[in-house]
Formats: sequence, structure tokens, C-alpha cells
Amino acid sequence: MTASVSIQSVSQRYGAALALHDVSLEIAAGEFVVLLGPSGCGKTTLLNIIGGFAEPTSGRVLIGGRDMTGVAPKDRPTTTVFQDYALFPHMSLRDNVAFGLRMRGVPRADRARKADAMLALVGLEGRGDRRPHELSGGQRQRVALARALAVEPDVLLLDEPLGALDLKLRRQMQDELKAIQRRVGTTFVHVTHDQEEAMAIADRIVVMNGGRIEDHGPPREVYLHPKTLFTAGFMGEINRIPVRNGRAPFGPVPVADGILCIRPEAMTPTGSLHIGPCTVRDAAFFGTHVRAHVSPLAAPDLRLVVHLPQSQIVEEGRVLDLGADSHVVLTE
Repeated sequence: MTASVSIQSVSQRYGAALALHDVSLEIAAGEFVVLLGPSGCGKTTLLNIIGGFAEPTSGRVLIGGRDMTGVAPKDRPTTTVFQDYALFPHMSLRDNVAFGLRMRGVPRADRARKADAMLALVGLEGRGDRRPHELSGGQRQRVALARALAVEPDVLLLDEPLGALDLKLRRQMQDELKAIQRRVGTTFVHVTHDQEEAMAIADRIVVMNGGRIEDHGPPREVYLHPKTLFTAGFMGEINRIPVRNGRAPFGPVPVADGILCIRPEAMTPTGSLHIGPCTVRDAAFFGTHVRAHVSPLAAPDLRLVVHLPQSQIVEEGRVLDLGADSHVVLTE
């Protein structure tokens, strides 16, 4: 089962605080959308409104073309996976996964078969008799996911479900979550503040800030061609260089006015946009690359971040001739 989600001019106010301001968003059936942004940006509020845990002050949400105004969470074609998993410690994994089916009156034998199939889907085949305390954090997260999918929702809502996992396990679960979504075809709406996680799993990233949507698009598009300075900075490191009348601090550039934004990994000796000789101020080895601060000789007060190949030996004081392979120009 899967369905589209239509968010139409939704605003949410808590007293004098405006949590969401006139948010509109169309999510296609079967799409994996990630709501991304800093704490307090409104992403969890929007997820709660989709799930029916909060009613918007104005606007409406349609799921599969049906207006959800006044529809309780239990009556919506959605389920939610929370960060704390909320598994019942006294129940077996099979009974945890089957709980929603039990509440819907599904016969015991049928719900046991469905629960075992869902556990197999998330890589826990044959472990239905175990209890939650016998599992790792990643395995408990899979059980919560299996329980949510067992009732065959049209839309699965995920509220930072990987936030409590360590880095290695989180990356593993990102791959598994994406693969599961591809297999079941359900619409996924996932909330996170982790940019790397969003890029790893999303068909489309929706960047939120201050209760509004700043940007949205496929991960590659949002990262390489951000539409706002907030998106450019939030999606990773960025060098912001002011340009006035076709001149940057280090010299002329083919840009009239604005903020020239260059990702650190886009700065190379062969870049088409020439920056010129730069002095290395400091450098650190990050495993996958060397991260260095440099200053153009023509603008010694300008400090830029550059990511260099891991094999490159970079000493303080060394001069590198640099350019940029790609860039965007944005306005304040």
C-alpha cells in the first residue's frame, strides 16, 4: 500500500510562537522524502500534523486525496517509528511486531505469520521468540520498523529513528532502510537533522528553517545547487566569498554581484574559476581527505577551506595554486 501526501498552506501556532508558516508540499506515492533542518525548524511539527498527533492552526493535509482534517491518528493510513522505538519489554519480538494487527482484530495465527514475514524483511528471521532486551540498538530499531510496516500503512512516518545509534551502525541502517523502502514501495517521510543521513537515503530532501521550506530537490541538486545561503551552509561546509562589480577579494570573476559559494572539495589546481596562489595556514588529516585553511596571496585576510587528496602532504606555509571546479552565486 502507498499513497501521496499533499500539504496545503499549513501553519501552526503555539501561543505567540509560529512553528510552521504557510507550508505547502506535494509528496508522490512511493517517494522517500526527508525533512531536514536544525532543531526548532518545524520538521517534527510537520510530521506530527501528517500523523494526526497535532492539528494545524490553518491549512490541511490530504493523504491519497482524502482530507485528514479531524481524523485521529489511529484512523489515518499512517504509522510512526519514533527514536526511542517504544517496544514492549515483556513481549516477544513476534508479539511486538504483531501488536498493531492484534488491535485490528487479526486472528492470532495470521498475525504470527505476518510478524514472522516482517521480521524476515528486516533481517531478523527466526528470532521471533526473543525479547527486546536481547537485541542491540540497531536490531531494536529494525523491530520497530517491522511493527510499523506490519499494518501495511500507506505512509510511514519516521521521527529521527537512527538518532540514538553510533556512526557505524547508523550508516548500516541507512542502507537497510533505503533497501526496505524500495522493496515495500511505501511512501516514507523521514525527519532528521543529519545532512549525511538525508543524502544517503532520500529521493528528495526538504530543507526547513524557521517554520518554512527553504529548498527541496534530489540530494545532489540540493547539495551542489542550493537555492539559499541557509541551504548552502546547512548542507555542509561552504566558502562564502563576496563579489561586487565582478570582483572577488582575490581578483576578477565571471560574476557581477552576490555571494560566491564554493564547496571545499570543489577547490582544485585545475578548477576553471581561478583563485590563484594560496598559502596554507593549517591542515589536518581526516582519513578520506586533508582539510586545510588557505589564504589567497592576493587577499591574505580571506580564509578558505579546501579538501585535498588524502595522499597529499600539506605543510603550513606551502603555496598552492587553486581554482574551483563548480560554484553557485547566491544573494543575501
